[in-house]
Amino acid sequence: METLPETKFTPTRVIGLLSIGLAAGFFSGLFGIGGGILVVPALVVLLKLDQRKAVGTSLLAILPAAGISALSYGLSGNVDLVVAAVLAVGAVVGAQFGAWLLERISRKAAQWTFAAFVVVMIVELLLVVPDRGAQFQWDVAQAVGLVALGLVAGTLSAILGIGGGGVVVPVLMVWFGLGDLAAKGASLVMMLPGVVSGLIGNARRGNIAVKAGVLVGVGSLSTGPLGAWVAHLVPAQVGAWLFAAFLVFIGFTMVKQALRPASLGAERSDDEGEPPR
Repeated sequence: METLPETKFTPTRVIGLLSIGLAAGFFSGLFGIGGGILVVPALVVLLKLDQRKAVGTSLLAILPAAGISALSYGLSGNVDLVVAAVLAVGAVVGAQFGAWLLERISRKAAQWTFAAFVVVMIVELLLVVPDRGAQFQWDVAQAVGLVALGLVAGTLSAILGIGGGGVVVPVLMVWFGLGDLAAKGASLVMMLPGVVSGLIGNARRGNIAVKAGVLVGVGSLSTGPLGAWVAHLVPAQVGAWLFAAFLVFIGFTMVKQALRPASLGAERSDDEGEPPR
């Protein structure tokens, strides 16, 4: 793993990294996500990291946010550890697969695919009437579905630098019928081993700026519980609408990135399997 030169970490940039962490932590607690959708573009803009290093650094940064937010949901009794564990089985495998794919596939293809999924989830979240007290109904098909969901979330975690919650939470609510708070709690616990797995894969490839990731992670520790507290205050229907609004932001971000023309240097780097500069 490589860090950026110490001279690049000016007071302004340190404050900026901590502020990114504050925002990522709040949204992690509020929506049951890791916050990578905020962290990755912010790292690219603030520190001029290439996309692959920003993705790897994001995984280090969102680990504290996901951990403290998961603890907050656990203390309020809104974590189904069995559901989270089954999801995590798929997520750990998917994260390694995604780290491998990161060097070999077009990110634009992944971005467009994710954007299409987001559109479907926005529509369904606007139509669904969540039941906050709903419990997971176990059978073989549901268990296989959870593993598959974790696999997809883990793969996207490594490719796009997101924790996977943007995929897991709406699917658990809409397709598996789980209550909104339980879905968020399970998502946060699920992503912990998946993020660690993806972090290891990216570390082996030198895709992590350690100091930047630590600073963002430190910033997230204070706001994760705050976001979880707000999530418990708002009604389930309002929570679903807020998540749909957040997915609109995610979808817009993904489409904007996918439409951005690649520089000649970046195209060459992708062809050679090196991170774009």
